[in-house]
Amino acid sequence: MSQTLTASAHAPADARAPRTVDETGLPFLFLAELLGKVLVQRGQLRLAELAAHTKLNVSVIDPLIAFLRSEKLCEVARIGNSGTDADLCYILTEAGRARAQAALGRNAYAGPAPVTLAAYVAQVKAHSVANMQVTRGAMVATFDGVVVNPVVLDQIGAGMNSGRALFLHGAAGSGKTYLAERLRDLLVGTIAVPHALMVDGEVIPFFDSVQHCVTEAAVTEAPSLDRGSAPDMRWIRGVRRPAALAGGELTLDMLDLRFDPHTRLYQAPPHLKSNNGIFIIDDLGRQRCTPEALMNRWIVPMDRNVDYLTLHTGHTFQVPFDVIVVFSSNFVPQRLSDGAFLRRLGYKIEVPAASADEYMRLFRQACDGVGVAFDAASFDYLLTCHRERGVPLLACYPRDLMRQLRDLARYEDRAPELSRRTLDWAWDNYFAAGAPGRPASQERRERGTTEYEHA
Repeated sequence: MSQTLTASAHAPADARAPRTVDETGLPFLFLAELLGKVLVQRGQLRLAELAAHTKLNVSVIDPLIAFLRSEKLCEVARIGNSGTDADLCYILTEAGRARAQAALGRNAYAGPAPVTLAAYVAQVKAHSVANMQVTRGAMVATFDGVVVNPVVLDQIGAGMNSGRALFLHGAAGSGKTYLAERLRDLLVGTIAVPHALMVDGEVIPFFDSVQHCVTEAAVTEAPSLDRGSAPDMRWIRGVRRPAALAGGELTLDMLDLRFDPHTRLYQAPPHLKSNNGIFIIDDLGRQRCTPEALMNRWIVPMDRNVDYLTLHTGHTFQVPFDVIVVFSSNFVPQRLSDGAFLRRLGYKIEVPAASADEYMRLFRQACDGVGVAFDAASFDYLLTCHRERGVPLLACYPRDLMRQLRDLARYEDRAPELSRRTLDWAWDNYFAAGAPGRPASQERRERGTTEYEHA
């Protein structure tokens, strides 16, 4: 199995929950405003409910409530008949609501208390993906049952240990995306992710339930009401190392910190949320920005392991870039960028067409997938079609062709049949211009220049 080094015991998420305002690392007035925004949105709340919402200890909230009351921004109401402090709840005054609305106008975040940028940087460093080791045994286990060229498998495995970017290139349908997505299974161990970050007085929501998958029992209880050593609930623990995938929808704007002037909320870029994991850019060259622009955006992050983001106030700050970037493209690297960027790509790995033996294994798997018995004579006929028509043995073809046979069988209300006739039918549907018997040279003239060309 792949292994990771043990994270430092001094990682911020491993520390006890802050017991005073100073221990949070956050300004007193900021926390007071945060309580006001929570109360204006949720109405009256008990002390325990405020603690659960903000992920702060009651010992931190007490002086904040006292301040709000002294400023006539908050008042106490009693609900229930127990006669205990559990009946007490807090509600904003008119002046408090006006102050909270003004705060929401500047930044609408009213969730759990954030952590400082310094704490987040230290946490990322403690769980750095650069400390991860991937062995040949781990690669074999992860790709068990997957038909892949062993040379390519070794290249990818070594590349994962480099901590640098990988560039997978090959013809469309050779299996690049599938291989890249399987790399997430090599990311062992879990990390801690903050609910939000505070930078220069601004709050940036961070935890993303789509990108951050909690795979282990994370601490979900409300913060302790005593002064013990409860964990800091501003961190979500047991989060699987992230593995984000972006395709043709990726734009340069998505790689920067975005502030919505209508919601008054920030959105962190996907590669920032991918720290301690991998970020896959699929179909490089088909984004709405040029490959040169995309690669120029990341020259500094990939070289120095840091990135720079800018708040809507104009304040620029540095964040860690602890990400293994995996590019996948139908084009060779030399067609997409210059030498300055190519030097920063740790591994440039070609995913070639399958060999005849690999193609047979893929075809057997495709037969099993649609519930039809493998037939050696039919497979030999398929190889003949590829050879005579100049079509390479790409990994996607067996699955796609057999699905056509399955579709035909469903339409004709019968079991799938593997024969020359059905293979010809599937081939004609799939390749369109590549009708049986048409010379390969004529096919290429009709299709024009292929997408994948060697430099």
